[in-house]
Amino acid sequence: MSDVGPKGSPKRIAFVAGAIAIAVVGAGIATRSRSEHRLAGWTAAQETPTVTVIHPKPAVSGSALTLPANLQALNSAPIYARTSGYVRKWYVDIGDDVRSGQTLAVLDAPEVDQQLLAARADLQTAQANQQLAASTASRWQNMLSKDAVSKQETDEKVGDLAAKTALSNAARANVNRLQFTQGFTRLIAPFSGVVTSRSTDIGSLVTAGTAASTPLFTVSDVTRMRVFVRVPQSYSAQIHPGMHVTLALPEYAGRTFDAVLTRTADAVDPRSGTVLIELQAANGDRALKPGAYAQASFPLAAAGNAVVLPASALITGEHGTQVALVGNDGKAHLKTITIAQDRGDTVEVGTGVTSADRVIDNPPDSLQTGDAVDVTSGHARATASGSNHAAG
Repeated sequence: MSDVGPKGSPKRIAFVAGAIAIAVVGAGIATRSRSEHRLAGWTAAQETPTVTVIHPKPAVSGSALTLPANLQALNSAPIYARTSGYVRKWYVDIGDDVRSGQTLAVLDAPEVDQQLLAARADLQTAQANQQLAASTASRWQNMLSKDAVSKQETDEKVGDLAAKTALSNAARANVNRLQFTQGFTRLIAPFSGVVTSRSTDIGSLVTAGTAASTPLFTVSDVTRMRVFVRVPQSYSAQIHPGMHVTLALPEYAGRTFDAVLTRTADAVDPRSGTVLIELQAANGDRALKPGAYAQASFPLAAAGNAVVLPASALITGEHGTQVALVGNDGKAHLKTITIAQDRGDTVEVGTGVTSADRVIDNPPDSLQTGDAVDVTSGHARATASGSNHAAG
């Protein structure tokens, strides 16, 4: 019989082993629970974006308002052919000066020429018939005065004269029409100016009166230029006829041109929130060209509550231009703004924000209204100061 003590009994050993196993399992569960709790906290922290806020800076009063402008000739006329034919000769090319009434090109229109010959023959026939009807009516009226013929027959002869006269007039009108049409084979300048386009050559077929017709020439009067600018609504009250505006063109560095505001549409375009105005500028040396781009500088004060923001704070999407504000609840709120002036790295905002708002700089693309955000206070002040410096 073996000598096994109570401490080494199989039951005791099994109990101890079970207790150890339970302790190990409990420790593992506790460790996993703590890990999952830490992971959940880290995930929640990652879901809250860290943002930098800036305060808009009030716009500087008295600075010039600079807006893009489009230049057009005082008068510009595309020259179309009024009759179909072939180009026999053209006399001017792009850049040539022309005077009012000068011939630009001549067309050959053989069909019109033949139609005119036929119309003149029809006119001769109609005139001959008219003369015969006139003689007949005159004789019958003389015979009626002697009661040699009936009044009914005389009226018929007089009526035939009236009909033949009408036919003669119609034939004459047709001849005049074709003569005018034949005259359209000479294309002339409607006013003095410069040829800015030519799209024809000798022998080219010209078809008149179709939607596919293209102008053979374009003549523009460039002695004065029209300048069209769209002014934001917030500045429209300061715009008035007679105001002098400075124009700058990229091809003339350091040179400016004086323009005078001549008229305004006096209506706000609901799509852009701007008012269309027209300026005019003298162009004696032809430095200004039709279709050119320019910058128009208006001597205006800043809009009433305008503020300046860096362009990096803007959000552009289906709701227009917006910025993200941080509310007192620590959540983001997207707000639509109106840009009064775009200066490239900064923009002047007319409505939507004030200098007291906290605006998120470089907002995340996924940021939505109601999202919680974590504001970095120290870096925020530095960024705001730098942004304001850039805006100024």
